[in-house]
Amino acid sequence: MSLITLNSVGVTLGALLFAALDLAIQRGDRIGLVAANGRGKSTLLRLLAGEIAPDSGELTLARNLRVALMPQSVPGPLLPLPFRDAVLEALPAESRDWEEWRVDVALDDLQVPEDLRARPLSGLSGGWQRFALLARALMHKPDVLLMDEPTNHLDLTRIAMLERWIAAQGPGIACLIASHDRAFLDAVTNRTLFLRPDRSADYALPYARARAALAEHDAAMARSHANDLREAGQLRRQAQKLKNIGINSGSDLLLNKHKYLTDRAERIEAAAQPAHRERSAGQIRLAGADSHARALLTLDNAEVRAPDGRLLFRAGQKWIAPGERVILLGANGAGKSCLMTAVAAVAAGGTAGGIRLAGSALAGIVDQGLTRIAPDATPFGLLSARFRQGDAPLRSLLSGAGINHDWQSRPVAALSGGQRARLAMLVLRLERPNFYLLDEPTNHLDIEGQEALEEELTRRETACLIVSHDRSFVRNVGTRFWEVVKGNLQERDDPEAFFAAA
Repeated sequence: MSLITLNSVGVTLGALLFAALDLAIQRGDRIGLVAANGRGKSTLLRLLAGEIAPDSGELTLARNLRVALMPQSVPGPLLPLPFRDAVLEALPAESRDWEEWRVDVALDDLQVPEDLRARPLSGLSGGWQRFALLARALMHKPDVLLMDEPTNHLDLTRIAMLERWIAAQGPGIACLIASHDRAFLDAVTNRTLFLRPDRSADYALPYARARAALAEHDAAMARSHANDLREAGQLRRQAQKLKNIGINSGSDLLLNKHKYLTDRAERIEAAAQPAHRERSAGQIRLAGADSHARALLTLDNAEVRAPDGRLLFRAGQKWIAPGERVILLGANGAGKSCLMTAVAAVAAGGTAGGIRLAGSALAGIVDQGLTRIAPDATPFGLLSARFRQGDAPLRSLLSGAGINHDWQSRPVAALSGGQRARLAMLVLRLERPNFYLLDEPTNHLDIEGQEALEEELTRRETACLIVSHDRSFVRNVGTRFWEVVKGNLQERDDPEAFFAAA
């Protein structure tokens, strides 16, 4: 018996998100939920959690079913609470006294350090906040666990920890996981649901294999649709010839055949189903300037230090030439972001010992918090203040990036994470850099956006220094790999040993 059954379910929030959705969730299922930003993933999870009702169709839950939702972000009232208290608060008030032990079991299971448990959530990293949300969900003893972007803000060590935790849950619990992390989906799922406005697709396969099957299905649908339209066109042309002959000859038989062929063509056209076309969440395009420098960035025995002056690592002799995309690997706290900050400071005209940029280097910078996009600015105001291209072209560029006219005059803080990320990429495009500093650039980007960014970086043979925990992105983009190991920056042939050690 299914734990949850959806029969022809549809939801419309301003626009149609999905319709005629059929889905059965069984014990032991590990379902990856895939769709572009703003296409209904979080809405479907809220629907399954009982927070909203469907606009059409029927949702059936097994008797006494317990469903828990791990949301994307921490609710505001929880932020001042200590980590442990925020988890304790998720227990029912009437059982809190005698079930408090479950909080410590969950925190031990998730390997939350003792010194973090008394600290307010507001003072913790986004990764530990994610684990607090997961621990809260576990307090409900769920039969079905709904996870909304669980790897956001997690480093590779904690992503690997989460993968192992999910694998250890066994068949007693079903998981529905909305995520844009392709490698994570491949590691933890055995089914994939591609959520679409209509004809959503469900495959009993992990993400990569399901994506290939979906592409084959869409291609077959496109061929079938084209063949149906071609057949209908031929019938219409044949019918028109019979009509002309029938009129000229006065033959009722030919006119009746004309009507029969026309009706048949109309039935074929009405039944023909076009292949699905994914509506883009916004374009990602890059443009760059040329450089004839042999090395855009040179590290000459640079010492990378923490803000308090502690030595984190020595870089030795390193350089990045035009066309090289260097991935910076290392554990959290090793100093990756400190090196990125030091290079960015040099790009802005500052100095840092042992770090040099070529005179022709034009740096384009995206940090993981998107702090270079002022939250109180408007998207149109931000672009018009920096780029003299005229109102109409700038508004057209913003629309192409997925920020429609209504949102162009609202504060950046009101945009979704995906919209802010695409706005940052649009700023990069207009800056036309020849050297990119990208710190977690795929944060907030959906899979379509990740693949578009990968294509732009590889197609243009762009020079980059990149920090990323997205394993698929690292594998697809990187041409060289530097790892911080025991206080030194070392060259690696590939990132696989680092990934395996996480």
